[in-house]
Amino acid sequence: MIETQTQISIRGKQTKVPLVQVGNVELITTGKWLKIASVRDEDYCEGNPVGDPKGTIQRFKNAGGKADIFSFFQRIPDVSPRYEYPMHWDNFAVLPIQNYSDWWASLSQETRRNVRLAGKRGLVVSGVKFSDDFVRGIMGIYNETPLRQGRRFWHYGKDFETVKRDNSSYAERSQFIGAYCGSELIGFIKMVYVDGLASIMQILSRTDQQDKRPTNALHAKAVEICAEKGVSNLVYCKYVYHKNHQDALTEFKRRNGFKQMNYPRYFVPLTLKGRLAIALKLQLGLLEMLPEGVVVALLKARARYNSMLQQS
Repeated sequence: MIETQTQISIRGKQTKVPLVQVGNVELITTGKWLKIASVRDEDYCEGNPVGDPKGTIQRFKNAGGKADIFSFFQRIPDVSPRYEYPMHWDNFAVLPIQNYSDWWASLSQETRRNVRLAGKRGLVVSGVKFSDDFVRGIMGIYNETPLRQGRRFWHYGKDFETVKRDNSSYAERSQFIGAYCGSELIGFIKMVYVDGLASIMQILSRTDQQDKRPTNALHAKAVEICAEKGVSNLVYCKYVYHKNHQDALTEFKRRNGFKQMNYPRYFVPLTLKGRLAIALKLQLGLLEMLPEGVVVALLKARARYNSMLQQS
């Protein structure tokens, strides 16, 4: 198969990128000046999509794929490096699950109080089916505010069809959980089951309803459902973003039992530009290259700037 085009979501917008089909795996190429090929939706692919890296890279080239770097990672819990390619230690937020009661007992009194508070203030949390009514509820959450966590919120202002399309991926392996105040959806989770794991693709709640602690209640229900289904680990994206250990989301994960699990991500140079970029660590992005103190200062400045724009 020759290289074609497909659309993926980048910063909340559908963007055309090159695609090469290698067996049952879709390889996409992103980036402008530095082009990086990788497995499409790698976090949610079951099995070992790359298989033999050398063979996959060769078939990518044979199909007309063009990139400076080929990137792939080892899925947890298999985190001992097995390849001799250039490697970077990335991280996931991982919650090992034995049963719900053990998780509950491990929490601080404050976190348990927040979960109980949701019920006391009338919040009802349960697994829900993906439907048009549920999509409209998600739209209400998306359109509450154009800023979240000090930055522009990518999903703000999306229409019904876009929201429905964006949230309908992996329908046969997805679990939705809704938090309702009366008939109004004020928070939701989308989890995708992957090889015995559950990966949180999105968890979001209304900022004006935080007194009901919907995010805490949603997470507790997610753990309960995972325990019932025998899921070994619940994964919630990265534990630390851009070396910013002071981030509020990292603190939320810590308080809810998540641990940082490092895993190897490989970068295989395919061109001279790729080799130079890897030597200089340019493929990691600017924020990964700066000291933590500088990163924290920049992120705080961005949050203040965005807040000023919203108020003006």
